[in-house]
Amino acid sequence: MYLEHFGLSQLPFTLTPNTGFFFGLSPHVEALQVLQTALQTGEGFIKVTGEVGTGKTLVCRKLLNDLPTQYHCAYLPNPYLSPNELRWAVAGELGLDLPDKLDQQQLTRLIHERLLALNHRGFQVVLVLDEAQALPDDSIEALRLFTNLETESRKLLQVVLFGQPELDQRLAQPKFRQLRQRITFSYNLRPLTWDEIQAYIHYRLMVAGYKGSELFSTSDIKLIAKAARGIPRLVNILAHKSLLLCYGQNGKKVSTRDCLAAILDTEDVSLQHKVKFSRIRILIIVLLAALMLFVGFNGESCCGEWMTQIGEIK
Repeated sequence: MYLEHFGLSQLPFTLTPNTGFFFGLSPHVEALQVLQTALQTGEGFIKVTGEVGTGKTLVCRKLLNDLPTQYHCAYLPNPYLSPNELRWAVAGELGLDLPDKLDQQQLTRLIHERLLALNHRGFQVVLVLDEAQALPDDSIEALRLFTNLETESRKLLQVVLFGQPELDQRLAQPKFRQLRQRITFSYNLRPLTWDEIQAYIHYRLMVAGYKGSELFSTSDIKLIAKAARGIPRLVNILAHKSLLLCYGQNGKKVSTRDCLAAILDTEDVSLQHKVKFSRIRILIIVLLAALMLFVGFNGESCCGEWMTQIGEIK
């Protein structure tokens, strides 16, 4: 790998949401501020949505890491669960060690008792669900019923939903109008701007131990930002591949050609750059072919060398 080549102590552009690389970009900070404010109210559902790769799981992990000690957190990273499985999962996250042979009414009662006990000890209980768009319909209703558990002054359970835009589409259905009315705070994670991506790339390289001159030019970062549509996960993929290509050619600075090759090799990036680059390549080849016909076969060796170089463009 290219760690030693660039003087890095760790890979700067991995896909695993690592809070050690949390930079504090505006959309992520704003999302955390909304979450922290909402949790202080102690009521209702809280919802954070965003396109795939915009940093929802990173914000979720940052929230879990930074919760004050008075919060007791139950975390479900995969909520594709039936109502019964959801109740058992919540019970497990609340620290209940229960026999297998319990009916759902008994299970709900024990969860209620556990929530009351935690409340009496001064804890605020928060249930956090990542990938909430995967919740089955019946489980969404079971989740709503959990929030009916309350004392005279406050809810015993707050629910934080992290999900893709499909979550908003599902909750817009008339059958979920009761739950929608309980969503007290929500936030939508937007894509990053190119200058935010520039700061993001430089910060991650710095955290990874890089101390040299800038590896990516401003124009190349704009190219990556546009191809990635401002999505941090795609930025990571393109930056990582660009560094790999640079390392493979023993380069010290990422070139535009490295970035274009990374874009061509990556799924789900903006096709505009792929089409544009392919058209440029075809146009150059056509022009050189016309030039060969014009100068005649005496210039075959010269033009042939040009054609060979152009054919190597990827």
